Amino acid sequence: EVQLVESGGGLVQAGGSLRLSCAASGFTFDKLTMGWFRQAPGKGREGVSYISNRDGSTFYANSVKGRFTISSDNAKNTVYLQMNSLKPEDTAVYYCAADTVFLTAQAMGVSPPGTIDYSGQGTQVTVSS
Repeated sequence: EVQLVESGGGLVQAGGSLRLSCAASGFTFDKLTMGWFRQAPGKGREGVSYISNRDGSTFYANSVKGRFTISSDNAKNTVYLQMNSLKPEDTAVYYCAADTVFLTAQAMGVSPPGTIDYSGQGTQVTVSS
């Protein structure tokens, strides 16, 4: 069974940090491009950050560059998103996403999140001002 399990969301003050985790099962992990998209209240889905386990490439949305860092632990089949210097506009539900078709993180990042094959249930991130 294919499964993505997210953890690490919560409430934090502006300027604070959170780390999201996404554990994948039922996949061949090193064939995946994985990462996160988010959806804020009343807004559409936005690709945040992805990493390709094939070539190690990464993608970051302009809004998070320099603040968020994505990493992958092949031994644990887990991807992490370290989020620093959080802003109120980062408040959203964050969804872990995975796909075997996108060979690079950039390819996944420029595609609508709705085209990604697999996603998790989401974890809430709330940043207070």
